[in-house]
Amino acid sequence: TGEVSIYVDSSAAPPANKSRLDGQARLVSAAGAASRPAHCHAALRYRLDDFVVGESNKLAYSAACAIADGEGPFSHLFVHGPCGVGKTHLLQGVCNRASARRLAWRYVTGEQFTNEFIASVRSRGGDEFRNRYRRLDLLVIDDVHFLASKKATQDEFLHTFNAIQSAGKRIVLASDAHPRLVGDMNEQLVSRFIAGMVVKVETPDNNLRLEILRRRAAAMKIAPSPDVLAYIASNVRGSVRELEGSLLKLAAVASLGDAPMTVKLASEALADSISRNTGTHSLDDVESAVGAFFGITPADLHSSRRTRLVSLARMLAAFLARRRTSMSFPEIARHMGKNHSSIILAVQKMEQLLARNEEVSWSTPMGVKRMRAGQLVELLGAQLD
Repeated sequence: TGEVSIYVDSSAAPPANKSRLDGQARLVSAAGAASRPAHCHAALRYRLDDFVVGESNKLAYSAACAIADGEGPFSHLFVHGPCGVGKTHLLQGVCNRASARRLAWRYVTGEQFTNEFIASVRSRGGDEFRNRYRRLDLLVIDDVHFLASKKATQDEFLHTFNAIQSAGKRIVLASDAHPRLVGDMNEQLVSRFIAGMVVKVETPDNNLRLEILRRRAAAMKIAPSPDVLAYIASNVRGSVRELEGSLLKLAAVASLGDAPMTVKLASEALADSISRNTGTHSLDDVESAVGAFFGITPADLHSSRRTRLVSLARMLAAFLARRRTSMSFPEIARHMGKNHSSIILAVQKMEQLLARNEEVSWSTPMGVKRMRAGQLVELLGAQLD
């Protein structure tokens, strides 16, 4: 039998009944031709050339460029940091540069990897799954902390990691937390993660925020005055997404009201965003750290689920939000979709556990975990520092 290869034409619109392409390199071959994944021509959204570099992300950017160009002494890169600081931009940029070099690459989230593995087990397609991942030049996994508490998936990823590394190929991973602060992660995986290049992407400083705003304004074809951009950069100190969202909101308010973009208009239009960003951290940072540790998502914290794990994580998020942000109980409650009395009770309960130095426990697929409340708060606090 001969080899059959399918290439994606990114200029062609997908059929109406076909789900959106996720930018992954795919393996398509006839029997006996599964030796190499097809090269992916469909570009992802972000490029390294468009990444705005500053003191908070310079090392991560340099490491991403090195691994994308096949340079540097490390074969795998682990990027971590709070939500919205550019981790996904770096990962997709690495893939696009690898595509230009005509390497076989694959970009997935931790959730996609998990779902594909589960589907392969159910359909008994283990060989196809392994060929899809283990014969790549570059594997890129975003939100790898999603693998926390998933023992079978972690075992499979460990074998995949070993196979790619043994072949002298490269791996890039991203997480909201440092490898050692991702709860319920296989210690063998953690040891491999930290044996490579581990880099934290910090929240952007004022100069970087200002440059991001300038570039975003140019892309939007708007021209706010330097004073307006400086006001936004000085007062919206959260993620890049919040920064860009604030500029978009100001532009919309100005356009709808047929008014000039002034500092006065910015202070009025962005009052809510600014009030949430007056503390050292944002609630998004807190939820990312808590979610990464327990292997859940912020959506789980906002849900009505009351399992021991989710309830404990929600209590810790509320407690850390009061300690690490300037948000009030009602503001935290609104953000998490809870009533304000439940947030007060959660914080009070956490304070009692700390005062009595009690142990907390939670169930995971890998067994029951136990830890002193103070140690847990200390670990999560370290992730925010």
